[in-house]
Amino acid sequence: MGKRVWNLNPGPAVLPEAVLEEASKAVLEYEGKGMSLMEMSHRAKEVDKIFKDTEADLKEIMGLGDDYSVVFMGGGASLQFTMIPMNFLHDDQTADYVNTGSWSQNAIKEAKLLGKVNVAASSEEREFTYIPKIFDLSPDPAYLHITTNNTIRGTQYHFDPDVKVPLIADMSSDILSMRRDFKKYSLIYAGAQKNLGPAGVTVIIIKKDMLERVKPGIPTLLSFKTQVEKESLFNTPPVFPTYVVGLVAKWIKSQGGLAAIEAGNRKKADLLYGCLDEYSDFYRAPVNKEDLSWMNVVFRLPSEDLEKKFLAEAGEKSLIGMKGHRSVGGVRASIYNAFPYAGVEELVSFMKAFAKKEAGIGV
Repeated sequence: MGKRVWNLNPGPAVLPEAVLEEASKAVLEYEGKGMSLMEMSHRAKEVDKIFKDTEADLKEIMGLGDDYSVVFMGGGASLQFTMIPMNFLHDDQTADYVNTGSWSQNAIKEAKLLGKVNVAASSEEREFTYIPKIFDLSPDPAYLHITTNNTIRGTQYHFDPDVKVPLIADMSSDILSMRRDFKKYSLIYAGAQKNLGPAGVTVIIIKKDMLERVKPGIPTLLSFKTQVEKESLFNTPPVFPTYVVGLVAKWIKSQGGLAAIEAGNRKKADLLYGCLDEYSDFYRAPVNKEDLSWMNVVFRLPSEDLEKKFLAEAGEKSLIGMKGHRSVGGVRASIYNAFPYAGVEELVSFMKAFAKKEAGIGV
């Protein structure tokens, strides 16, 4: 593999090099079968093994048992914004949502098309710079939906809500980045392209007792009952992206599981946020300290012109993908599981030199 840039893109994002190398072999030929994995039937026993092994590895990593199923679908997390209320929000019920930014807003918008929604908490009044800790739940809601990491605003749940209703989480941008009490969740979903694999597959982890709550009359493909009963094979699933998710799961296990991944992510985040603190007259992280994301480090410089210059010069140093989301601007460094510590060291070194050059800081 040739020289790689430091890929700080928010998604699709960096993958472990070992995973890329292994996946590249399967592009040409899979396990001596004389064909690419991308050419194989989704009914082949080899593909069935991929799906079963990936499910087993994910549940092992998350500490989940046979009372959970794992489903692999297309459509991204955005499809789940629709599927969840379509399946679980009955006509006489209310769905509760916590609004912490653009992606939770999108989930709320879709749910409102299908039933009654209560915003149980929101950080919008402070421009989504914190995670609410207190929820005003409806009486007997269908579920509570949260977004555990907010890629645009740079906030993250560092706790698992303790509620007595089905808890559903969009974990697209921080799944398997830290230890969580995954058993508190009735349904977890994640677009793979930030922390699990390539674009094209969404991983849904669902507690089997949730299937009893599925509304009748759901379109067949969009029913969680169908997806679980058919083991993701009702129609042709995203085989190759799921295979890569399986490779990532094996990579996580080889690193020492979630305890080791969490330690590495904390170390990277501490280094980068430490730089922001040290140079706080030049760099500013507009996020409540206890809610800072370990995955997406969002910060501003004294002016937009300096931000443009920062991004241009970072690109010259092979530090790419740090332009903030178009809705908020600024700078965003995405340091997902597979982003190496050495890359954060390189970024911090550049940031210190840039601050010294542009503002005389540290001279």
